Amino acid sequence: MVKNKKIIIINRPIEGVFAFVGDLQNGPQWQPGLLEVQRTTKGPLGIGTKFTSVRKFMGRKMEASSEFVAYEPSSKVAFESASGPVPFETSYLFESTADGTRLTATVELQPKGFLRLAEPLMARSLRREMETHFSDLKDLLERQVAAPSS
Repeated sequence: MVKNKKIIIINRPIEGVFAFVGDLQNGPQWQPGLLEVQRTTKGPLGIGTKFTSVRKFMGRKMEASSEFVAYEPSSKVAFESASGPVPFETSYLFESTADGTRLTATVELQPKGFLRLAEPLMARSLRREMETHFSDLKDLLERQVAAPSS
């Protein structure tokens, strides 16, 4: 198993950070390796909401289906996938701070078969990607300017 955790402070209110990060369809805006995300269920976001995604990881395109297994507005989102060559679990925890929102992201990869031999490479790649992606997310959300009231 490969596991990595990243904690960042985003200088934005928790509701906006949660709304953006909690909708996985926004992922390609801050994760360059995430090529496409499509929601495959209807209704409001919540436990049981499903998505399909295409990601480029370590030079390979991987498609996966994932499902929310936890969804607590302005608090927590967790989703997992058992499909594809590398099943994974991801969770995002949101906490209000004096500076905005503390976001704790945890990703666990569970490579199967021969891919288990590549776990050390996957761990380095995941760590590097999370550093870059969450820095990009922070920059993106902190640059957002509230639209003027009409």
